[in-house]
Amino acid sequence: MVNNPFILYGYESEKYFCDRKKETEELKRLVTNGNNVALIAPRRIGKTGLIENLFHQKDIRQQYYTFLIDIYATKSLEEMIMAMGASMLASLRPKGTKVMQRFVSFLSSLRTGVTFDPTGNPSWNVEIGDIRLPQTTLDEIFEYINSADKPCLVAIDEFQTVANYQDNRVEALLRTYIQRCRNAQFIFSGSQRSMMAEIFLSPSRPFYQSTSMMSISSIPIEKYSKFAQVHFKDAGKSISPIVITEVYQRFEGVTWYVQRVMNEFFSLTPPQATCDMEMLEPAITNILRANEFNYQSMLFQLPPKQKELLVAIAKEGKAKNLTSSAFVKKYRLTSSSSVQSAIKGLLEKNFVTVALGTYEVYDKFFALWLLGGGK
Repeated sequence: MVNNPFILYGYESEKYFCDRKKETEELKRLVTNGNNVALIAPRRIGKTGLIENLFHQKDIRQQYYTFLIDIYATKSLEEMIMAMGASMLASLRPKGTKVMQRFVSFLSSLRTGVTFDPTGNPSWNVEIGDIRLPQTTLDEIFEYINSADKPCLVAIDEFQTVANYQDNRVEALLRTYIQRCRNAQFIFSGSQRSMMAEIFLSPSRPFYQSTSMMSISSIPIEKYSKFAQVHFKDAGKSISPIVITEVYQRFEGVTWYVQRVMNEFFSLTPPQATCDMEMLEPAITNILRANEFNYQSMLFQLPPKQKELLVAIAKEGKAKNLTSSAFVKKYRLTSSSSVQSAIKGLLEKNFVTVALGTYEVYDKFFALWLLGGGK
């Protein structure tokens, strides 16, 4: 039983997943016909949800083993291998003890990190120090994939992260393993367009011309509005289309933010009542208040010049020419050189994103909080 149909994390079922029918079919067509895919779109637009929706299709579940591996938080090949192993074991868990044990049997280099309960179910207790020979462990993982009794679909989420590893051989190493893999297709999902383009479109990089390129944009307002109204109606509530449009436009159709506000609307609307524009500001205020401690902590960790620039970018909304005298003067920043140094730090910490020379605060709710006096 789902208490709130506007799911914020994970995947429940196709009923709670909005549209993406064409994108799901296109992704399915590519991977089931022997293509590896580079899937590129901004964060929180719905890439991971699209992959999970594909993996939950009945024919895919029956015919393939599916693995979704998030490497966003990894900083090295060893950490990536840990993420791969843990995710693969978790994906195989519903398939039964024998299937899990077969996977573990390939990981001879990690025997000390995998334990078994009295029923024979393995648990992943691997520490970073257990991966003494990362290439050996990677060999074992790919040996399992190649010999699995079903073909595999392997999605690596936030793949551009590998470009930041200190070991610059990782891309070439992965390309070699994947090129030799005959029992799997791979989806490389990434949110940083320029880095993903460099990895897959630059002739000097190992993954050059090795994938089909695919991107997704915002779910059309008509589709999302219908989705939201149906779920309110099913719960004996209603929502004004005008308020859906307002939220969609305010957050530029970015799925997670729209979904987060709809989740709040749904919880605030009593049965037989209608959610209208009067609920908009209270809903957003609730969301910002719930995150206030996190936002205060995030701001506290920033040096003064980075904090000043972050607030300036939030005020500007979509900021260009940060080092220009006009921008520096408008927001009373110290100097062009200090802005140059500050933006480097904000980008490294993922407080700010940049696309085609336009800078924005990464978290749209954080930007709203900053504008409300959070500084």
